[in-house]
Amino acid sequence: MLPAQMFNALMGTLVAFATAVFPLVLAAKPSLRDVPEIEEPLFAVAVAKEVADHCDSLGARLFKGIGELRRLRSHANSLGYADSEIRAYIESDVEKARMRAKGEKLLSKSGVSYDDPETFCAFGRAEIQKNSAIGALLRAK
Repeated sequence: MLPAQMFNALMGTLVAFATAVFPLVLAAKPSLRDVPEIEEPLFAVAVAKEVADHCDSLGARLFKGIGELRRLRSHANSLGYADSEIRAYIESDVEKARMRAKGEKLLSKSGVSYDDPETFCAFGRAEIQKNSAIGALLRAK
């Protein structure tokens, strides 16, 4: 076989292999919960909302939160997730429960109690002071 014929045969085999394998690789996307650049900012939005809901002296930075959610959707789209996959993740009762448990664990470790709204305020003010991802989504009223 001539070198050009060997090259063409090899390329044909590689193209056939890539055509068969590449869709399988794309289909094997991890759950959005396992994509830190989506999960962590989404968690920050959820915790900030919880703090704003339980502390009368702090509010959510609504437009910043909406902008963050749009940015996350756009980023997830760029990673190959369809809007329907993103919506299914966000609306999943299992994921909501998991996110709530994760948030409650963080808040509890930080001394926040649902019986004392001021602990939400103290936590929120500390997050604002640190300019954390959570704090950036909160504002004093």
